[in-house]
Amino acid sequence: MHQEFEPPEVLRDTIKCFWYDNRHFGDREATFQVEPDGYAEIIFYFGNLHYISENGGLQPLPSPFLMGLLNRPAVFQTKGRLEVIGVRCFPWTVFDLLSLLPSGKNGVHVFAHPIAELQATLSPLMASGQVNEVIAALEKYFLTTRSQIAVDSMLARAGAAMRQANGAIPVSDVATAAHATVRTLERKFKRSSGFTVKDVSGLIRFEQVRNHLWHYPGANLAGLAHELGYADQAHLSREFKRYSGTTPAAFARNAKKRKQAVSNDFVAFVQA
Repeated sequence: MHQEFEPPEVLRDTIKCFWYDNRHFGDREATFQVEPDGYAEIIFYFGNLHYISENGGLQPLPSPFLMGLLNRPAVFQTKGRLEVIGVRCFPWTVFDLLSLLPSGKNGVHVFAHPIAELQATLSPLMASGQVNEVIAALEKYFLTTRSQIAVDSMLARAGAAMRQANGAIPVSDVATAAHATVRTLERKFKRSSGFTVKDVSGLIRFEQVRNHLWHYPGANLAGLAHELGYADQAHLSREFKRYSGTTPAAFARNAKKRKQAVSNDFVAFVQA
């Protein structure tokens, strides 16, 4: 089960959506991976969850933890029922929203913040299946938080331009849209997201390809490359493999198989 919830209008400059995912992985240990995209996410979970580091080590995770921008898939281990509530944030807003350090390039972050106190409130609601009440509690928290911060308008304009162009936009054009110099924009962007403007644009564009191939596995890659501003199909394939670890053709084949067992919605957590 996967559901997405649009935030109140006042939060839409910082939060893309709230989402809920409910999976049963069985009694044996199972692994799944999270694909990169152009968002940072605050993850509350209910169940058993470990992060598998690049060297194969298991890292237990508190709830909540931060899933920053990824430059490669992140792999997790779990078993039994796992319920997840995600707060999908624009990467240039997390720094202000939670007063956190930049997300950096290692993706999964354990952090100390008053938001962790929400876990005690959300747990009994989740246990009784009150997902809408969980979302309402999160909305209330972030409405209070949003009223106390000033979102950087330069970054907001830059982010909007990148999203509108689906990531296919030169850094100089992003700076123009943000009413800033490239140097100033890059400095602020690196501080807020841990990534450069070019990095985030690349992730946003990869996200478009990934989602399109999930919904339309038979899509023509050359046409998709042209539509999304890649130099050619080879360029799209290189960038796709850089972020996903697999080719777009292989991803499309796997997507077709997965869709026979799940829904048409591309969910954040995809079982390997």
